[in-house]
Amino acid sequence: MTVIVTGASGLLGSALVEALRADGVRVLRLVRRAPQSADESFWNPAKGLVDPAALSGAAAVVHLAGAGIGDRRWSDERKREIMRSRVEGTRTLAAALAALRSRPAVLLSASAVGYYGDTGDRAVDESAPPGEGFLAEVTRAWEAATAPAAEAGVRTVTLRTGLVLSREGGMLQRVLPIFKLGLGAPLGSGRQYWSWISVDDWVGAVRHLIAGRADGGGGDVGGPVNLTAPEPVTNAEFTSALARAVRRPAMPLAVPAPVLRAALGEFAREGVLTGQRVLPRRLLESGYAFRHIRLNEALSAVL
Repeated sequence: MTVIVTGASGLLGSALVEALRADGVRVLRLVRRAPQSADESFWNPAKGLVDPAALSGAAAVVHLAGAGIGDRRWSDERKREIMRSRVEGTRTLAAALAALRSRPAVLLSASAVGYYGDTGDRAVDESAPPGEGFLAEVTRAWEAATAPAAEAGVRTVTLRTGLVLSREGGMLQRVLPIFKLGLGAPLGSGRQYWSWISVDDWVGAVRHLIAGRADGGGGDVGGPVNLTAPEPVTNAEFTSALARAVRRPAMPLAVPAPVLRAALGEFAREGVLTGQRVLPRRLLESGYAFRHIRLNEALSAVL
């Protein structure tokens, strides 16, 4: 069995590749540089270049490549790069899969809970309409770019991922030093919901969605799937839980919204000060059993 992975060097891609290889799966990584081993193949999404022979006969494709969302301020050029890197890469891959005679059974393409915009305290699942804002615009275009593969009969899943908890990278790695100094604090009002998932459950959910129904997986699931734990929390609750996990007090006063906007620019509004209360209805209905349902359990396992 061969699974093709883009974005394999990132936080999620590297964790997934390690788990798949431990299962005895052959992983072929698509890279945008000269291949350095037999398990790599070159592609250039900006130019629509990908080797059809590398894709042919694979059981599944997991597409995770895209420019980082929160690793730098959102200039107009950076926003164009965020959009372009997702849409061009997804369109290139989906079109290449559609043109194959021997197509993979499934394409799992990254997306994000930003699709829903700011949901306030309203819980939403995959049936909810898209929200407003730049991230919602990006995810709509990102998911729409998978259409050629879906129209060609490839089971296509868009992975609407929440905040992934891992000490190897992402938001948690960036804020841990602050919390270990006892300087962690709620952000803005602290009432915005953060829909999270442990990295172990993210990897487990992807493996579940790749597997066929006969193997106990979600082999008949297509369309959007929320990759979030069943119990989202507010930012204030997240702050308290993380402070307890590192055995340090949290600051009694929140970081004011104007300070966050000054430090982070436009990203602060959509990426920090608003949130989504997202439930993984389709994942649960497909039979996936979460390892970490409650935040304190997930943080203990991760840390």
